[in-house]
Amino acid sequence: MTDRIRWGILGTGNIAGQFARDLKVARHAELAAVASRSRENAEAFAGEHGARNAYAGYETLAADPDIDAVYVATPHVCHKRDTLMCLANGKHVLCEKPIAINAAETEEMIQAARSADRFLMEAMWMCFFPSIQKTQELIRNGEIGDVRMLRADFAFQANLEPGGRLLDPALGGGALLDIGIYPIALAQLVFGKTPQTITSLMHAGETGVDLQSGLVMQYDTGACAVLSCSLETSMPHEAIIAGTNGTIRIPSEFYHADTIIVSRNGEDTTLSFDRRGIGYYREAEETGRCIREGKHESQVVPHNLSRAVMHTMDHIRGQWGLRYPGEA
Repeated sequence: MTDRIRWGILGTGNIAGQFARDLKVARHAELAAVASRSRENAEAFAGEHGARNAYAGYETLAADPDIDAVYVATPHVCHKRDTLMCLANGKHVLCEKPIAINAAETEEMIQAARSADRFLMEAMWMCFFPSIQKTQELIRNGEIGDVRMLRADFAFQANLEPGGRLLDPALGGGALLDIGIYPIALAQLVFGKTPQTITSLMHAGETGVDLQSGLVMQYDTGACAVLSCSLETSMPHEAIIAGTNGTIRIPSEFYHADTIIVSRNGEDTTLSFDRRGIGYYREAEETGRCIREGKHESQVVPHNLSRAVMHTMDHIRGQWGLRYPGEA
């Protein structure tokens, strides 16, 4: 394999299109092929984004010997199936978040990647933004003292048409797996551990999936995270991390912000960061780097982060009694 990673994309939805656009600005990456359930969609996507090959059916792409890595952008409930298929065909995998619908599936995928001697990473793009990485650095260095509180929300008015993906329990619908995962993952990054206790409340729609929820998570130190997510209304998408000596505010859309505001001793310092594309190119570049170095996982989004976040979401769904069809 050369330094250039030949990518295949499973799925032709919105997130797949954004990833394909960012591959054009990613270093050492090219879009080799795309697969959809229909040839028409695959060919249209390939034409728009410059893929060399378009396949009807995911199995053909997984078996293509001219592909090094696959970005899995299919619905949540298909992630395990499609990832295992790609791993079995010798492909490295970058799987869109959530990596699976529960912790058991996540563990099966991680073990399959290790057995196949292949790289696997959850595509949690938030972790790659310099704003988030700088925030982690400031916390590690004690710049705002002992972190005692995190507040974060992700809420927007979604198109909740009957039959849509977000309302379909068979597709892993609901707010938690789709957007609630971001504030939960941020809490994991900030505190570096899973919560000791979780208190949660959820409002379900007619199909039984969660449309919005509020979470309070407390850690063994007494520190708290107050989180929310909603598909019914809009909020600022802001995160505030409060320590004993200051705060870090990640303004609107914290999960891909280019600015953070550090407040200490009554003074605010604004830190700004650049980006080349939408932000997905960083995942592609990290995947390529890890593949070239023979690694099974990335330290930016390690397997243990995916495990921890999924265990937390399993616990929350357990409180709600929310299970998806086909879950063991």
